[in-house]
Amino acid sequence: NDTGAGKHWSDNEVRALINIWSDEKIQQMLEGATRNKEIFEEIARRLMKHGIDRDWKQCRTKYKNLKYEYRALQKENEHLVNPRRKMRFYDEVDCILRRQPLGPSSWRCESSSLLSGTKNFSDEIK
Repeated sequence: NDTGAGKHWSDNEVRALINIWSDEKIQQMLEGATRNKEIFEEIARRLMKHGIDRDWKQCRTKYKNLKYEYRALQKENEHLVNPRRKMRFYDEVDCILRRQPLGPSSWRCESSSLLSGTKNFSDEIK
């Protein structure tokens, strides 16, 4: 599975990125950061521990694209009862981006898809 620059992310790679992104420490670092290269280098290092070879720029681009697609989809479907377009990993990204400003230690994602995804995450990427 070639994961070089310009190659599509597999579902397992995206799940791994989302899993790391959902980490409270990563959330805190990303919140106020304008220069975030070091954060994405850390994310890339964590991905490498799972055998996923992506550099910090690829991680940042995928993160930004997931956020952009999520927000565009929300805006598009704002007034629709039956949304026309779906997004892969919508529930997981929604869970992360919807978190309440209660403080980092009190936030827990209730999304069953994210929780089930993280429980079996290490099994999936072997």
